[in-house]
Amino acid sequence: MQTVASLLEAHRSGLRSVSDTVRGVYARLAVHDDPAMFITLREEADVLAEAAALEAASNTDLPLYGVPVAVKDNIDVAGLPTTAACPAFAYVPERDATVVARLKAAGALIIGKTNLDQFATGLVGVRSPYGIPRNSVNPELVPGGSSSGSAVAVGAGIVPVSLGTDTAGSGRVPAMLNNIVGLKPSLGLVPNTGLVPACKTLDCISIFALTVDDAMAVLDVIAGFDEQDAYSRDLPVGPLTAAPPAPVLGILPEAQREFFGDAESAVAYEEALARFAALGAVLKEIDFSAFAETARLLYEGPWVAERWIAAEHLLTTDPDAVHPVTRAITEPGGKASAADAFRAMYRLKELRARVAPILAGIDALLLPTAPSAYTVEEVLADPIRLNSRNGTYTNFVNLMDLCGIAVPTKITAAGVPYGITLLAPAGRDAEMAALGRAYVAAGTLPLGCGHAPAPALPALAPASEPGRLDVCVFGAHLSGMPLNGDLKAMGARFVRAAKTVPSYRMKLLPGAIPRPGVVRVTADGAAVEGEVWSLPFEGVGRLLATIPAPLGLGQVELDDGSRVTGFLAEAAALEGARDITEFRSFRAFSAAAE
Repeated sequence: MQTVASLLEAHRSGLRSVSDTVRGVYARLAVHDDPAMFITLREEADVLAEAAALEAASNTDLPLYGVPVAVKDNIDVAGLPTTAACPAFAYVPERDATVVARLKAAGALIIGKTNLDQFATGLVGVRSPYGIPRNSVNPELVPGGSSSGSAVAVGAGIVPVSLGTDTAGSGRVPAMLNNIVGLKPSLGLVPNTGLVPACKTLDCISIFALTVDDAMAVLDVIAGFDEQDAYSRDLPVGPLTAAPPAPVLGILPEAQREFFGDAESAVAYEEALARFAALGAVLKEIDFSAFAETARLLYEGPWVAERWIAAEHLLTTDPDAVHPVTRAITEPGGKASAADAFRAMYRLKELRARVAPILAGIDALLLPTAPSAYTVEEVLADPIRLNSRNGTYTNFVNLMDLCGIAVPTKITAAGVPYGITLLAPAGRDAEMAALGRAYVAAGTLPLGCGHAPAPALPALAPASEPGRLDVCVFGAHLSGMPLNGDLKAMGARFVRAAKTVPSYRMKLLPGAIPRPGVVRVTADGAAVEGEVWSLPFEGVGRLLATIPAPLGLGQVELDDGSRVTGFLAEAAALEGARDITEFRSFRAFSAAAE
């Protein structure tokens, strides 16, 4: 399987030409032989001409130099039809969607437009007059929707990345069913200019990739404010860093786990919890009821009216042009009243208030991506009920203004893939990616439908962000500790675990709340473990205001030779205090004291 990272390395080193990569894409398409994957496939000669022009320019530093990309066919690519999987709706745009223009400027090559559930309404991938794309892992299973073609194109190894969309889970459910990564950005982080809306207030363009690193590489290219998009928000992506050593993850209590009788899915979720626990995560049961009620609002409430708006012309003038299942779902949206809409918005506001303290007390929600995996035969026989089940853990996400990433967990002996999704409030996309990255690295799954093990994680480039300061913490601000939430409320992002040079001692400060005091010594020192967090300058000021004497900020020397600002204590104030240096970290001391 070719990843973005492996292709960039090959292109830049001269081991592979961009033209050879393009020829490989079309050769794999011929062998794979799935006519329902693409609605519009570009001529190979046209893409080769673009590859030759890219090679002639020799600008190999472009972030996606020569990377082939597939685009869901509700996103405009200039000169190619945009159909939204409805031939009667089709038009040929003169301009690229903003995301497509950014991909091209970064050196990517657009291969074609992929199939989807019509008007992006569905989580199964079988609601298209252009056929049903073949699930890349198990052909008996649905490919997942609505971004069916985009997901199978990556899962089958045709392209390393693709664009989908996600309103109710269309960027996550197909990722699970094809054993790939599905990144659902914060609403407004990626511009929707040039996107056929499903629900304009809730839509986001999503990314499918074989690895988390690849998905983030694409997000770095396509994210950013766009004044042409009224829903665009100026949110930072943030750098991809290591995951914190002890993230607090909100999990489903057993009484609120719903797998609709799928015992294998239940086991897969338990295995995911165990893997995260082995990585050091703190698992915290949460009340899922408000999230579940929000999920029901999406299709049982007036937001269906937005889907009706998208297809209004055809539904009112030529309803037979719309897929019968899509029509059955969207037609009731034309009857919703303004009063219905306001009642639903009031209830959503109440539900958001209920979940706010839950989200404030955790680093991420850890949920199954979908409760089960259904076959094409099962879904065709029961299209609406089984589709609705797939949205159990996805439908609430955009209504709650969360970002997230879906990553694979396992493939059963019967060839059924399962996955989990990590979710957090908008603006924390890189944090979710870091958690997903660590989780995948601790597993043994191959990429997509391949059989070779996934490549080792590449080293992360040091993050350098203007207007921010790295601060080393040693006590209750550590990940998973009581004050870590306060640190994150100040805008802090985890950078890395750290260890000092062996020139420090750690003592327990007096007081009702256990706190460590780290001090530099001239003799009998030891290495003390902490964590480096990046804070905006304004956050550093807020942090200083909360630091009680005898603590303060000073220069800390780390074992890698670097110096960072960190928490230190006045030596004079530590006389007589209990020495806890033997534990090497406040986390270990706290665990021993329990």
